[in-house]
Amino acid sequence: MVKVAPKRVSNNLIIKYLRISGAKLRIILYICKRIDNKIKNKMAKKQLWHDDYWLLLMQLYLRKPVGVKPMYSRQMVELSMELHIAPQQLFARMCEIANLETPRIERIWQDYSRNPKRLTRAVELLRNMMGFNSGGDFYEGVEVEETFERDFRPLPEDDRLTPIMLIIILDLYFQLTPITMATETPEVQELARLMRIPATLVVEVMEVFQHCDPYLNRHDVIINPLLQPCQEIWKHYGNADTRMLNSYAMQLKEYFK
Repeated sequence: MVKVAPKRVSNNLIIKYLRISGAKLRIILYICKRIDNKIKNKMAKKQLWHDDYWLLLMQLYLRKPVGVKPMYSRQMVELSMELHIAPQQLFARMCEIANLETPRIERIWQDYSRNPKRLTRAVELLRNMMGFNSGGDFYEGVEVEETFERDFRPLPEDDRLTPIMLIIILDLYFQLTPITMATETPEVQELARLMRIPATLVVEVMEVFQHCDPYLNRHDVIINPLLQPCQEIWKHYGNADTRMLNSYAMQLKEYFK
């Protein structure tokens, strides 16, 4: 048998080939990573949403006044926390109900929109069968990772406040000057009434925000348990566009109405 010697490839060709392959490999890995992330996101959304939830959402939609409820209304947030689905997603789903965007929504609408008692029975049966919240049977054995829920839960430092309340107070903070951050200021009193807390507490939070504000450059030491949660809120919203913050705060106020 005659052995044929393999063709020798020059070092330059090998180096060139490896460079091209390395570049292509990086591109392929990048594309694969993007696709993998999209698949995971779609899977996560599918796992969070169940078609049975349309009944719960439709019941809320049909409550007077009938129609799409504000994104951060108390009823919408309570349902969001019950299902562990962010209010933004439920709001988008409710808009689908308003527009009857799919044949399935149309069928559910035909079956239940004119028969609220039937819808109530179906919702009660659904709740009894599946269970909700972190302690419910539906989530038994599943570790529920809370994200937006924390924004609506009382602060460990002061259970009269929640992170969303700090966000709303921060919005008012940017509309006042330090000298007007007082209990006598009408805007402070109005906000305190809306959130059902003392005006002195609103002023206290604003004073803590003053120590987070780099423009005030305050060097006096403050000892207040609210400093850390206020710093976290300032980190996320203090340096952002105040118009966006105001828009967000106006939506959050719906929770207290």
